[in-house]
Amino acid sequence: MISNLANHLWQSTVFACVVGLLTLLLRRNRAAVRHGLWLAASVKFLAPFSLLIGLGSQIEWRQAPVVPQARLQPMAQVIELAVLAAPARLLPQREASRVLAVLFGLWLCGFAVNGLVWWRRWRRLRAVWRGASPLPLNLAIPALSTFAPLEPGVFGVFRPVLLLPAGLRERLTPAQFEAIVAHELCHVRRRDNLSSAIQMVVEALFWFHPVVWWIRARSLEERERACDEAVLRMGSDPQDYAEGILTVCRFDLKSPLLCVSGVTGSDLKRRVEAIMLNRVVESLDVGRRLLLVVAGTLAVTVPLMFGVMNAPLIRAQEPPKPVPQLIATSALPEFEVASIKPSAPDSNLRVDFAPGGKLSITNATLRFLIKIAYDIGDDQLTGGPGWIGSRRFDVAATPEKPRGGDPKDMSPDQILVFHKPVRLRLQRLLADRFQLELRRVSTPMPIFALVVAKGGPKKLTPTKTTGNPQLNLKAGNGLLNAVGVDMTTLAKFLSEGQTGRPVVDMTGLKDQYDFQLEWSPDTSQHFPPADSGTNPQPDDGGISIFTALQQQLGLRLEARTDTADRLVVAHAELPSAN
Repeated sequence: MISNLANHLWQSTVFACVVGLLTLLLRRNRAAVRHGLWLAASVKFLAPFSLLIGLGSQIEWRQAPVVPQARLQPMAQVIELAVLAAPARLLPQREASRVLAVLFGLWLCGFAVNGLVWWRRWRRLRAVWRGASPLPLNLAIPALSTFAPLEPGVFGVFRPVLLLPAGLRERLTPAQFEAIVAHELCHVRRRDNLSSAIQMVVEALFWFHPVVWWIRARSLEERERACDEAVLRMGSDPQDYAEGILTVCRFDLKSPLLCVSGVTGSDLKRRVEAIMLNRVVESLDVGRRLLLVVAGTLAVTVPLMFGVMNAPLIRAQEPPKPVPQLIATSALPEFEVASIKPSAPDSNLRVDFAPGGKLSITNATLRFLIKIAYDIGDDQLTGGPGWIGSRRFDVAATPEKPRGGDPKDMSPDQILVFHKPVRLRLQRLLADRFQLELRRVSTPMPIFALVVAKGGPKKLTPTKTTGNPQLNLKAGNGLLNAVGVDMTTLAKFLSEGQTGRPVVDMTGLKDQYDFQLEWSPDTSQHFPPADSGTNPQPDDGGISIFTALQQQLGLRLEARTDTADRLVVAHAELPSAN
């Protein structure tokens, strides 16, 4: 909010400075033109450019195509979305709230003081108006006579009346009195009380800004000069007019309210000098008229065009930020017996999904365990403390025994890596022992699409076996033997540490197959960039998994950008001793 107010203030200040320069260029022209410019500078404080920009943003004359991001969002942004109530950010928010409260309190005090002063003066004038008596002058507006020590002035915005001090007519010559009355009628025709009321509102709202008071002084000066010029153009004698003003000053006080247009406002000495000199006021030539038209047009159209040109593009290129959803684990099945302990220094990574739903994992980081539990690739997990990728643990877990059966005969629990019930139990175990909190958010990210290469699939033999799919991997040699595996399962396998990105099955192949795949494991992470269709070759003469897929199975990994689920670690703690 403060930044928006600061933008509005500096924009209005620059606008007022431009108006000041224009009035200097038009100093030999009519004062009414300069008064109109100062009125525009005052109104600018009530009309932020952001309103025009917002109006222009509604005119969607074109729609830019959505430009997907080539990279994932910065991790800091995702964590900020995920951790909705981080304690570290509470203190700055409270301090900012206190500063805002203090600033608002100061502004409110200034606003109240200004409002109280204007209200008291208005009540005084209203009492004078009610106690005044009619004065027959046969004018376009009612004329009233009052014994209050006020100068002649026009009271009221929409139904103005002319207030004249009693005895003023006897103190002035007929020519002087006519000139004074003509001055007040000029204020009525120009609706100066309305423009002065607008200036009062601006002063009350922006009392702290010195430019507002500078505009007020210049506006009052040009307002009175504009009426002086009009009176002289109607044929009044300059000397009679000037003497009439001086007589009023000796006889009365000034008007107590800005929106009551009087005759003695502005710098009296300069006004009298200008009236006596009675210089010929130049008319606006074509060049100056064109300058005013261009300046006014630019002041309105530039913010509108900014909104038109930029807002639709922003909406098209920046889709709404996704809201992370907390992953609930309380309703998931759990292991009957489970232990988690730090790994031995000399142990190796090993994952064993044994028959009966037993789980044994050694030398695994929490990051690796999350990837196994939620069946995601490396690029689909961010956030969390640093230790989730460095501290290593051994996990051993056994589900409860089924009633009336042997654990080894539990067919629903006899799937290896891609066995869903075991994964669900592991998710529950991680949440309970590591106090793990994860949030899911769908974001654009680089992926690989598994598609059929030119020439069609190769060596994919429809399986004749029944039962669960089997993926037997000899990691050291880069040899994969698959039995009864569909393309979705293959895509999941490729996602887990083989390509570095999520892999989505887009082959259109629905059957289950037996096949063998062999590649050089040291090159598995050398995937091609998103704009490249090449398959890199390793330096040792082996082939990458990208080339192996295409040459041996007739499949291809294409780099794309698509929306995929991403997990953000919102909270994690080291497990307590079992």
